[in-house]
Amino acid sequence: MLSSRAEAALTAADRAIQRFLRTGAAVRYKVMKNWGVIGGIAAALAAGIYVIWGPITERKKRRKGLVPGLVNLGNTCFMNSLLQGLSACPAFIRWLEEFTTQYTRDQKEPPRHQYLSLTLLHLLKALSCQEVTEEEVLDASCLLDVLRMYRWQISSFEEQDAHELFHVITSSLEDERDRQPRVTHLFDVHSLEQQSEITPKQITCRTRGSPHPTSSHWKAQHPFHGRLTSNMVCKHCEHQSPVRFDTFDSLSLSIPAATWGHPLTLDHCLHHFISSESVRDVVCDNCTKIEAKGTLNGEKVEHQRTTFVKQLKLGKLPQCLCIHLQRLSWSSHGTPLKRHEHVQFNEFLMMDIYKYRLLGHRPSQHHPKLKESLGPALELQDGPAAPKPVLNQPGAPKTQIFMNGACSPSLLPTLPPPLPFPLPVVPDYSSSTYLFRLMAVVVHHGDMHSGHFVTYRRSPPSAKNPLSTSNQWLWISDDTVRKASLQEVLSSSAYLLFYERVLSRVQHQGQEYKSEE
Repeated sequence: MLSSRAEAALTAADRAIQRFLRTGAAVRYKVMKNWGVIGGIAAALAAGIYVIWGPITERKKRRKGLVPGLVNLGNTCFMNSLLQGLSACPAFIRWLEEFTTQYTRDQKEPPRHQYLSLTLLHLLKALSCQEVTEEEVLDASCLLDVLRMYRWQISSFEEQDAHELFHVITSSLEDERDRQPRVTHLFDVHSLEQQSEITPKQITCRTRGSPHPTSSHWKAQHPFHGRLTSNMVCKHCEHQSPVRFDTFDSLSLSIPAATWGHPLTLDHCLHHFISSESVRDVVCDNCTKIEAKGTLNGEKVEHQRTTFVKQLKLGKLPQCLCIHLQRLSWSSHGTPLKRHEHVQFNEFLMMDIYKYRLLGHRPSQHHPKLKESLGPALELQDGPAAPKPVLNQPGAPKTQIFMNGACSPSLLPTLPPPLPFPLPVVPDYSSSTYLFRLMAVVVHHGDMHSGHFVTYRRSPPSAKNPLSTSNQWLWISDDTVRKASLQEVLSSSAYLLFYERVLSRVQHQGQEYKSEE
C-alpha cells in the first residue's frame, strides 16, 4: 500500500509524461531541444522514487524485545562485539555510573568525549536499553575517538582483536582513575604506602566545594580486576616461598590437547591453567641454610639449587569474569593457525576449587569435599581441590568429575566402558561460594588472517523488574539482531566468555558474599 504522498507524486509525474506525449511531433521536437524540460521530468520522477522508497540512510525503529545494533565503520566488528558483551554485564555498568559521578558532581553536563568512562557508559546504557532511544542501529565511532585521545592508535579500517581491545579499555580506565585527585583515608595503608608514586598533577588543595570522596583502593578497581597467586615449593626440603600476587583483567586460557572421543570443557582449560609445573635450577635459601649448618667452622657454601613446584591459583575473584580461550597456535613451519575445537561451557560456573586459601584456612562448611587430594604429585598446602567422587558403580573404580560436570582427562582411562561421556551429572550449584552466571559470549568466525566477530548476549531485564536477569538470548552481528536459544549459545565456539558473580541459594539466606580480601 502506497502512502498519499507517494500516490500524489506518481500522479504528477504521470500527468507530465502524458501531456508531453499528446503534443505534436513539431512541438515534441522543439521540446526535445530544451533539456531543461527533460531535466524537470527527471526531477519529478526522482522525487516520486524518493517518496516511495525513502532515503537509504533512513533510521529504522527497533523491534520490541531486541537491543540496538552497531554500524560497522569498516572492519569494526571487533569493537561492536565487545561493546555488546560488556553491555550485558550490569555490574560493570553500575561501576561506571558510580565512577563517573566525580564528573557530574561539579558539572551538569561534562564533556563526554574527553573521558573514556563517560563515553563507554553512554554506549553501554544505550545498548542495554537504559537510555531512551528507538534507533535500531547506533554509531560507536565516539569510542575510537576517545581512545585515540588516550594515545591508542586504533584504525577502523584494519582488522583488530576483541580481546586486545578489552585490555585497551580496562587499562585506559585504570589510567583515568589514577589521574583523578583523591583523599586518602588514614587507615588506608595500601594507598599511603603509594604516596611517593603520585604525580604533582594529582596533588590538589581545595578550600571550598565538596571534598573528594574517600574510597577503598580495591573498591575503585573496575569489576573485571582480579588477583592471581603464585606458590613455589621446594621438592627437596618442602619449604614454601612467600606467595606472590599478580593482577589480571581476564583469564587467558590455553586449550589443552583433546583426548580422542572425548570433548573439551572449560574445566579442562581451567585445570590446565592452575596445574602445577616443575621449575628446575632454582636457588633454595632454606636448603642453603641447612647445608651451611652441616659445615664446620662456618665455611661458606654454594647456593643450593633444586627443583621447585610452581602452582597458580585465583587469589581474588572479580565480580565480572572475562575468560579468553586462546585459539592461536603455530604450525611446525611457524605459520599461525586457528584452533576450531568446541570447548564446552555451562550457563553457570563454579570457581570454588580454583580459589586460593590462606595457610591453615579451612574450606567453607558448604564444601566438605573440596580439599580432597589429587595425589602425592600435587600435595601442596593449597593445591587444587579434588573433583567430587560421584556416580560410582559396585566393583568399578571410582569415577571423579569436576564441580561443573566435566570429567578429569587423567581419569578417562579408568572409566567403565558402559558409561557415556560427558557424564550425565547435574552439578549442585546451590552450595557454591563462588558462583558465576554466563552473560555474554563473543565468537570469531574465520581464520587467523581474516574473519568476523559476533556476540551472544542476554536481553536486558524488563522495566518492571530491572534487577532481574533475562533468560532471553540474542545473536548480534554488527547491525543485525535476532533472538537465540540457550542451546545455540552453548553450542557456539566461544572466544570470549563473560560471567558475572551471583549469590547461590545458601548465600541468599545470608545475603552476603564471602570476604575475599
